[in-house]
Amino acid sequence: MFVDHVKIYVKGGDGGDGMVGFRREKYVPMGGPAGGDGGNGGDVVFVVDEGLRTLMDFRYKRNFKATRGEHGMSKNMHGANADDLFVKVPPGTVVTDEETGVVIADLVEHGQKAIIARGGRGGRGNSRFATPANPAPELSEKGEPGFELNVILELKVLADVGLVGFPSVGKSTLLSVVSAAKPKIAEYHFTTIVPNLGMVETEDHRSFAMADLPGLIEGASEGVGLGHQFLRHIERTRVIVHVIDMSGMEGRDPYEDYLTINEELKQYNLRLTERPQIIVANKMDMPDAEENLKAFKEKVGPDLKVFPISAISRQGLQELLFAVADLLEVAPEFPLEHLTEEESETSVMYKHESTKENFEISRDDDGAFVLSGGSVERLFKMTDFSREDSIRRFARQLRGMGIDDALRERGAKDGDTVRLLEFEFEFIE
Repeated sequence: MFVDHVKIYVKGGDGGDGMVGFRREKYVPMGGPAGGDGGNGGDVVFVVDEGLRTLMDFRYKRNFKATRGEHGMSKNMHGANADDLFVKVPPGTVVTDEETGVVIADLVEHGQKAIIARGGRGGRGNSRFATPANPAPELSEKGEPGFELNVILELKVLADVGLVGFPSVGKSTLLSVVSAAKPKIAEYHFTTIVPNLGMVETEDHRSFAMADLPGLIEGASEGVGLGHQFLRHIERTRVIVHVIDMSGMEGRDPYEDYLTINEELKQYNLRLTERPQIIVANKMDMPDAEENLKAFKEKVGPDLKVFPISAISRQGLQELLFAVADLLEVAPEFPLEHLTEEESETSVMYKHESTKENFEISRDDDGAFVLSGGSVERLFKMTDFSREDSIRRFARQLRGMGIDDALRERGAKDGDTVRLLEFEFEFIE
């Protein structure tokens, strides 16, 4: 089964907790704080494996979580950093953040890697908080939670040449006679429901990858028929070979077919119209094909070259393949996304969190104030509430973020309930 669109959940590993510890050796007077830092959590890294053809594996496993870092230890020993989690994807995979729609990575080359979810940093041990005013702090941080998000994986076939056209115009037959591919061929619409890829070699030993893509019909750009399943794969191709049934056996006008297909390509993505296109008049061995071709050429004009072929009898194939190979030598590549230098993997990853406000305040039905927001929730998760020093530090951090003042502006009074995640606090003036 060919799978080309899945949604999965990824989460970087949490950082290890920092430790509160002190030196207690017999001959070390006033040994001081000695709690080590926690290790960093592992990243979730996607890596391209050219041995994979589909996203089938993701149908059975949809959650990917990296391991957390080790906790800090006494004697200032830091916890070990966690290993990264490597997830193999096929070449041609586009990774998109489901929430924002931002393309995180476009993975095309074997071995190419992209960090999709970063692990959290390790919490600091109490050695880090020692100051002249407080030389023996009983204060440490918990590990930072790893970044988590839902991502959409789309596989877009990596072919140099894409065959487009209405169903049953002979695309699969053409691919089967010019390459070693063995697509399913039958006389009904949508015989091809998944892309078939074949390597083509011309007589002068030039080679290229050709994809026979599912048939296109009117309304495909809006999802009719196999719609987006088809159009997703044409985005990668550098040359479009437009196959037209010149025999008119299906009762359609070849020129109308030509206009309809090009309109669907234009509606789906305007950049598809930039691709160089070769027009192929197939089924020339059938009755009425010559008359239809003559009428077709009159309508499209003398500037557009049309290649008459018969995939069944192999008539005209050599000239067509030479023309395709010549065009590929000058056709540019069309990257899917234009990312600026500032929008590197790292900055894109952090943009997922930083676009949120520091905090938001709302009210529950019972009148309690509800605190939310990426920064304050992360701060809360990194605080060890079993220690008085940590609680006081958390209160200072909330004041520094302006949360106390914001609650007062919303009408919070002494004794009111404030909720953060599943916990409740009491507002004290």
